Amino acid sequence: MTVGNEDIAVDICKYAWPLNLQDMFGRAAPVEIEIGSGKGTFLLHQARRRPGDNFLGIEWAGRYYRYSVDRMRRWRVANVRILRTDARDFLARSLADGCVSAFHVYFPDPWPKKRHQKRRFFQPTWIEHLARCLKAGGTLRTATDHAGYFQVIRELLLDRPQTARYFDPTAFFPAESAGPGEWVGSNFERKYQKEGRPIHTLAVRRNDCPAAVCALAASCRLEE
Repeated sequence: MTVGNEDIAVDICKYAWPLNLQDMFGRAAPVEIEIGSGKGTFLLHQARRRPGDNFLGIEWAGRYYRYSVDRMRRWRVANVRILRTDARDFLARSLADGCVSAFHVYFPDPWPKKRHQKRRFFQPTWIEHLARCLKAGGTLRTATDHAGYFQVIRELLLDRPQTARYFDPTAFFPAESAGPGEWVGSNFERKYQKEGRPIHTLAVRRNDCPAAVCALAASCRLEE
């Protein structure tokens, strides 16, 4: 099958809001989204092992975006799309409620300096949007080498009442694309393992508690 860059690279201006993900892929299938997809290593191998599912990568860095688009074309991977945009704006404005089967957020920038921590992706507002976009039973999986940031993420997803009420903890199994001793199989994971850094993982499942669903809908409406 011939796959061109124009098939893989998403021009978001061509779509109405909220996005119809079935139109984007040209078929109805579960959609998983990786936020910060980098060079596309995880997406490439995961999509090849699961051709029945659709995978969308969101990447802001232009050189990584272009590399991953061309990489999918070279491998003729038809069930991947790559979008260059700010993930937070995309979550808030472009995705419908309950349209995503899984989110993958691997090795997000920890912004370790205190004055920069407001730039971290894992903040209460964006967690609420992740929960809103997930289907009931859908999963959010994350991994990081930064112990301090991991504790922040864990607190937001499991301990902070305002955000933890949307999720239930679940096991973090290695991805189908992961190699021996790996959790994810991404470039960053392989780099950090070579450096001897511990990898911290966490997975949660979106619950279908009626009270939590109502609270989530009200919270997201207030932001609009």
